[in-house]
Amino acid sequence: MSSSLLSPLLITIVPVSGLLIFLALITRPRPTRIPIKGRHVFITGGSSGIGLAIARLAAAEGARVSILARNRQRLDEARDSIRLATGVEVGIYSVDVRDAEAVARAIEVAGPIDVLICNQGVFTPQELEKQEMDEIKFIVDVNLMGTFHLIKAALPNMKRKTRETGLPSSIAIMSAQAGQVGVYGYTAYSASKFALRGLSEALQHEVIADNIFVSLIFPSDTDTPGFSEELRRRPEISKIIAASSGGMKADDVARISLNGIKAGRFSIPCNFEGTMLSIVTAGLSPQSSFMAAFLEISFAGFMRFVALCFQWNWFSSIEKWHAKNNSKQN
Repeated sequence: MSSSLLSPLLITIVPVSGLLIFLALITRPRPTRIPIKGRHVFITGGSSGIGLAIARLAAAEGARVSILARNRQRLDEARDSIRLATGVEVGIYSVDVRDAEAVARAIEVAGPIDVLICNQGVFTPQELEKQEMDEIKFIVDVNLMGTFHLIKAALPNMKRKTRETGLPSSIAIMSAQAGQVGVYGYTAYSASKFALRGLSEALQHEVIADNIFVSLIFPSDTDTPGFSEELRRRPEISKIIAASSGGMKADDVARISLNGIKAGRFSIPCNFEGTMLSIVTAGLSPQSSFMAAFLEISFAGFMRFVALCFQWNWFSSIEKWHAKNNSKQN
């Protein structure tokens, strides 16, 4: 290769290689692998949808699985379906996550947890002005306060077990793409999911010395029993905006989520749009992968431009919708 061709190549490769080496030194937490086989995986919202799909996968990988949800009948059905699919018997706990004492009792009975997956969630889309405060409080209490109740109850024994075994543990929290960007009609829901980001970032600082890794999962619209009700109540503008985002199957979200948890990743997007959002909203979030950090640095500016294009499209849709409805009224 001639020197005239080699020089530009070296000018490109050397700085990039240096940046990658530097990122490998500074990214935190350090990369890890969190084993699942033979360990206790405790999943809330485990009677249907994503939670049930994760429970089925974890059981198939040899984990001891416990699932928690409010509806006892659905829990029984979920236990039967997991047994049929995997031959594994799972523990079931009928508890409302808003009840901190009941959550603590269930976790005490279940025994020390190695992987806690806070997957419970409720969502009723509506404009803030029209939504009742009782409904807003219900969303926040289940999505946010329920997560606090679970972590507070599980954490002491999780810390004790990681010290005894020397194996890393995980606390995974199910957010949503609405926890990365606010969308019309999602005011209460986005508030509850954005809060999980702050909880997760601060919690990772608090538990890393105990060899516990926090994961925050960002699924898009997912085909679950609750999604049908959500679609029925969505404001028309929300449907127009959400039409630009593709839906996912619960099994696909479960597979991506469990793989991310096992890899100890903090941010776990579930599709291409989620990856774009993770880059543009990375901020000061923990990052254990130096390659992911490199992508965040390389594409943050471009992703911000793309985000502004999306916002322009959304605001244009809102303006057109209001103009259309105002003309009908006049």
